[in-house]
Amino acid sequence: QGQLVESGGGLVQPGGSLRLSCAASGMFIGIITMAWYRQAPGKQRELVASINSGSITDYLWSVKGRFAISRDNAVNTLYLQMNSLQIEDTGVYYCWGIPGYWGQGTQVTVSS
Repeated sequence: QGQLVESGGGLVQPGGSLRLSCAASGMFIGIITMAWYRQAPGKQRELVASINSGSITDYLWSVKGRFAISRDNAVNTLYLQMNSLQIEDTGVYYCWGIPGYWGQGTQVTVSS
């Protein structure tokens, strides 16, 4: 049974940066598609970024050029580097992995 544990969220001012981590156990993230989702208050959960087994990445249009998804197979951890954060990026960020594992989420709040 796979398990995902996110960390790295917090409060940051507009224009700031955060790096989210997702530590995996019971599964090897290097051979499956992994992704980051987020859910803002009152909104549906949306796909933010994904990376497949061939390391091909894809991004939500509004975060392209600001966010970067990556993974370190040696420590079985997925990352999301978030730069130039905007107030609209506020939400709970979730790690996801095939066949449908979810982390518990980490809160990101962008506010002045």
